[in-house]
Amino acid sequence: MTDRAAWVRAVGKRPVTVTGAPASTTKRATWAPFRAVATSSVGDGYGIMLGDGIGAYDLDHVTDDEARLLLSQIPERVLFVERSMSGDGVHVFVEAPEGPGTKKWAGRHERYTRARFIRMTGDRLSLA
Repeated sequence: MTDRAAWVRAVGKRPVTVTGAPASTTKRATWAPFRAVATSSVGDGYGIMLGDGIGAYDLDHVTDDEARLLLSQIPERVLFVERSMSGDGVHVFVEAPEGPGTKKWAGRHERYTRARFIRMTGDRLSLA
């Protein structure tokens, strides 16, 4: 995922450019390569814009066992799994074609595949 220019800095859950201007989920000119985002001191974190083959499942309020079960049901190729900002959720990044909007998946879990910003922690999980 770090090989694409789909990264932004964050102020809370709001995406911003490496210079601090607002970033847009649909305007690629506001995104940057991972290296530029990683070296910027703007904001209090970073995240990725979804689309162009990258999607994410946002699993809220799950134990590691629940996350493992849900992960086993995900049909797409999993790229990266991390603990979410809340500490009790999981983000599962997958290879996925773009689809319309947001859809619920398995109740309290959401799946996004385009025009969406996901604030990341980098706290990698191994749920295999």
